[in-house]
Amino acid sequence: MNDQARRAQFGAHLASLRRGAGLSQRNLALRLCAVAGITTLTRNEVSRWERGERIPDAWLPPLAQVLGVPLHELEQAAAYARGDTHATLPGTAATLAEQLPDGDALEPLAAPSGRRISTTTVEGLAARVHGLRLADDVLYGGDLIAPAFRELRAAVRLYRESEHSEETGRGLLVPIGELGQIAGWIALDAGRGEDAERAYRLGFSAARQAGDGVLVAQLAGSLGYHLSNTGREREGLELATAAVAEAGPDAPATTRALFLDRVAWGHTRAGEPQPALRALGEAHAALDTTDGPPAPSWAYWVNLEELEVMDARVFTELRRPLRAVPLLQDVLGRYDATHAWEVVLYRSWLAVALADANEPEQAAEEARHVIDSSGDLSSERTAERARVVLHRLKEYEDVPEAREVLADYGHLLLA
Repeated sequence: MNDQARRAQFGAHLASLRRGAGLSQRNLALRLCAVAGITTLTRNEVSRWERGERIPDAWLPPLAQVLGVPLHELEQAAAYARGDTHATLPGTAATLAEQLPDGDALEPLAAPSGRRISTTTVEGLAARVHGLRLADDVLYGGDLIAPAFRELRAAVRLYRESEHSEETGRGLLVPIGELGQIAGWIALDAGRGEDAERAYRLGFSAARQAGDGVLVAQLAGSLGYHLSNTGREREGLELATAAVAEAGPDAPATTRALFLDRVAWGHTRAGEPQPALRALGEAHAALDTTDGPPAPSWAYWVNLEELEVMDARVFTELRRPLRAVPLLQDVLGRYDATHAWEVVLYRSWLAVALADANEPEQAAEEARHVIDSSGDLSSERTAERARVVLHRLKEYEDVPEAREVLADYGHLLLA
C-alpha cells in the first residue's frame, strides 16, 4: 500500500473521531487553539489532515485531549500514515483499511489525455447512477450487470484521464463510490460474488478518497452483509460494526437505521441472538429520530417496512416463527405484483417461518408460489431462496402437500 493511501486512511480515521466527538472541523480547530493557547489553526488545516494531505504531528497531544482518545493510539496511527510498516490503525479503522483494494485503480494519469470537465459532468454522472439504482427496483441482476459495470468502468476512466479541479475530482469520486455499491449489489444478484467484492472495494476506495464517511459506511456495510451470507460471518459482523462507527452518531437517521440493521443480521448469522435483537431495537430508534442531516439520495428505499422485513428475517433465522409470520404476512399485504422480486424473497422467508411453526401445508403453498415466480426472474438471490425453501420442506416429506412440491421441484436442489 502506498504512502498516499496510508495518509488517506489516517485522515479518514481522524474525521471519524471528530464526528464521534460531535464536532465540526471549525469547532475542532477552535478547541485545539484553546488547548494549545494559540489562534493560528484554522478549519482549512483540519480539512487537510482529514484529506491526508498533512499529518498533524505537533498537534497530536491536543488532538488526543480534545477528542478523548489515548495519545499512543493517535501516535501509532500517525506512524502508520508516515509509512511505518510496524504500525497499524486502531480498532475499526484497521478493519475498514483492510478492505481497500491493492494498488490504486483511481490514481489519475500523470499526463491526463481527456478534456477538462466541470461540475456539469459530475451532475450528469450522478443522474445516471441514480437512474441505474431506480432500474434495479424493477429489473434483476442478470439484466443489469453488463450496463452497471460498463458505467463503473467509464466513470473510473473519466476520473483518471480527464483534467479537473480538486473540487471536481472529489465530486466525481462520490458517484464512483455509489456506482461501486450498486454494481456490487447487482453482481451478487447475478451470482457473481468475486465481481461484487471487487466493485464494493473500488467504491469503498472512492468514497474514502472523497471523504464521504456515510458512503464509506454504506459500502463497508454492503460488503459485510455479503460476507455474513457467504460463510464469513465473523468478518461480516466486524465490517457491519465498523460501518456504524464510521458513520458516527450524527449520520442521517435512515442510513444509521440501515447500518444497524446490518449489524443485527451479522449477529444473527454469527449465532448471537441477544445482540441481534438489541441492534434491531437500535435501528428502529434511529429511524424514529426526526432531527439530523437529510438522507443521501441512495437511501430513498429505507423505511419502516424495510426494517420490519429485517426484523422478520432475524426472527426466522433465530427460529422464532410466532414473531416472524405475522410480520411477513403484514408486509406482504402492502406489496403489489409490481414488486415481484421483493415478494418472492419475502414469501421465501414466510415459507421457512411457517415450516418452523409446524405448518407444513401452508409452507408448501408459499413454497410453490416462490418457486413458480422465481423462475421468471434473472436473479440468483431468488433462485437460492427457492433452494433454501425446498431444503426446509424435506423435513415434511410425509405431508402430502410438501411431498408434491418436492416431487415437482426437487430437481432444483441438484442445480
